[in-house]
Amino acid sequence: MYSNLRSWPLWLASMAFMASPSEGQQYLEEDSYVRACPDYKRYSMFMHRPFSEGEMQLPFQRPEIRCRTFTSPLVEKVIEDVTSKMVDKDLARLFENAFPNTLDTTVRWHVDGKDKKKHTELKRSARDAGKWEGPQSFVVTGDINAEWLRDSTNQLLQYQPLAKKDEAIFNLILGAINTQAEYVIESPYCNAFQPPPASKLSATQNGQEDSVHPAYEPSFVFECKYELDSLAHFLALGNTFYDHTGSLDFLTPRWYKALDTVLGVLDQQSQSTFDPETGRFERNAYTFSRHTTQGTETLPLSGVGNPLNWGTGLIRSAFRPSDDATILGFYIPANAQMAVELKKTADMLAAAKEVSRAQLLDKRAQTITDGIWEHGVVQHKKWGRVFAYEVDGYGGQILMDDANVPSLLALPIMGFVERDDVVYQNTRKMLLSKEGNPYFLKGPAFSGIGGPHIGFEYAWPMSLLLQAMTSDNDTEISHSLKLVLSASPLGLIHESINVNRIHDYTRSWFAWANSVFAQTILDIAKRKPHLIFGEGAAAYVVE
Repeated sequence: MYSNLRSWPLWLASMAFMASPSEGQQYLEEDSYVRACPDYKRYSMFMHRPFSEGEMQLPFQRPEIRCRTFTSPLVEKVIEDVTSKMVDKDLARLFENAFPNTLDTTVRWHVDGKDKKKHTELKRSARDAGKWEGPQSFVVTGDINAEWLRDSTNQLLQYQPLAKKDEAIFNLILGAINTQAEYVIESPYCNAFQPPPASKLSATQNGQEDSVHPAYEPSFVFECKYELDSLAHFLALGNTFYDHTGSLDFLTPRWYKALDTVLGVLDQQSQSTFDPETGRFERNAYTFSRHTTQGTETLPLSGVGNPLNWGTGLIRSAFRPSDDATILGFYIPANAQMAVELKKTADMLAAAKEVSRAQLLDKRAQTITDGIWEHGVVQHKKWGRVFAYEVDGYGGQILMDDANVPSLLALPIMGFVERDDVVYQNTRKMLLSKEGNPYFLKGPAFSGIGGPHIGFEYAWPMSLLLQAMTSDNDTEISHSLKLVLSASPLGLIHESINVNRIHDYTRSWFAWANSVFAQTILDIAKRKPHLIFGEGAAAYVVE
């Protein structure tokens, strides 16, 4: 039996009226509706009318408007502009559900910063001046009530072009930058965080037994896996906001403190396992051990990780963006992303007349870039010069790719290389073949890049979307979209799909994946409009 959520609140209101006739013909108050809204995790597992007019008859999966966590008329306009032009009505419905999914379901807390009373109630030391002030936004990734720095940055990416015209979106993203800054200042080695104290939302535990150094506060941190890309994504959130709005409103003392904290981590994580002069073992500033039977969930050698050489210019990452442990700690995709974002931050700070800081960041970005080209590019007997996934500076290398971003496949999207770069093209061919990438998974129902996080039979739709965005070939792009569409009968993008059974998936509600789909459609609408709008269609650009 299918549910029609559009009519459900009206039914609820009428029942309340019938139960309390003395109240007169009054509707329930707004907060009553919010309390009555269904759990979206469960809601997303079922099909809801009206269905699309295409062959797949995809359901409408947006919550009723009073159950949405954030709304924007400009977002609704983009949905109408794009879907009205799309030839495939199923693909249009998928965009209609996916583009607003982050706003509809994951903005658990947002304040615009205009209420000063809350900030004057607490006496603060000089060290905490400005803490949690200004706009704040807590954005979860979906079915877990915690914010990942990486996920939330990517979830908001498709709304960044709207921030210049929509004050609400502007404040939402500004709030996300401010909130991430507080997370980075407090626990820079951690990847996922609890709701901010001021939100009054309950913290949740991850149920794991972790031994981590530096220690963290569980009421503040959900999980503390050090991932270099998390810090790069913090910088990316501000850089993208600046690119689209020209605003420097987020350059507060707290943001600068967060930036200095990031640089401190980069200093610590650029150190080798052994002292270059004495050869003595130097314990890393970050260690992580988890009581687990899964090797991908903990670091070897008592939580330190495998040895890394000195003088590479690269930065260590203990975990990948999949939250899986690295094997060799110099994780190339995250280093590439950090190099790009440091350079962008340097350019932004130069525009803000912060010349000395800009020069420092620019130099560090170049050091990492040089390290990637020297140590992260290797010679493959079949594919030629390719980017390695992980290296150790001793000549050790891991050749593979994972579906999560950053990835080797996504290097042009991140801005590290152009699509036509020879080394990248060699790498891309390697990654999209079973012979070259152990996690390129292919079955009778589905195919794409997966990863150890889910296992040997599950490919991620996200990898096909990245494949489409890094391709100029119409056939390849169309094929990637068709595969993703075929694996989305619930009208949402799943985390992963069993390559042998297309209806076997993980996570019905995964806002990050929905955001990547929306970004892919907007990318194609700009670069290859004829593929989704029909022959002769003009390019569509969100402005």
